[in-house]
Amino acid sequence: MTRPNCAAHVLVDDARVRVTRFDFAPVAETGWHRHGHDYVITALTDCPMLLEEPGGAMRRVLVPAGTAYRRSEGVEHNVVNDGAQPMSFVEVELKEPARG
Repeated sequence: MTRPNCAAHVLVDDARVRVTRFDFAPVAETGWHRHGHDYVITALTDCPMLLEEPGGAMRRVLVPAGTAYRRSEGVEHNVVNDGAQPMSFVEVELKEPARG
């Protein structure tokens, strides 16, 4: 099945972080990707996600609006809007640790 791509807009990109807003129409997807950095997602809307994972595994999750989660570098997946309404989130990739 061919799905439309989500829209990704880079808001900040410097030596320490990359901040990207992702906007999905219903059934839109990110496409397969592997995260090269630790990252944090903050949901702007309710985000009913279908996560397609390596080996054919699939998981459905709901990330409620206003909540956040963190994942480590190396996560590989395709994220699909599994709901009937548009969904949006902001992703912050942590390129470099803070200097102490």
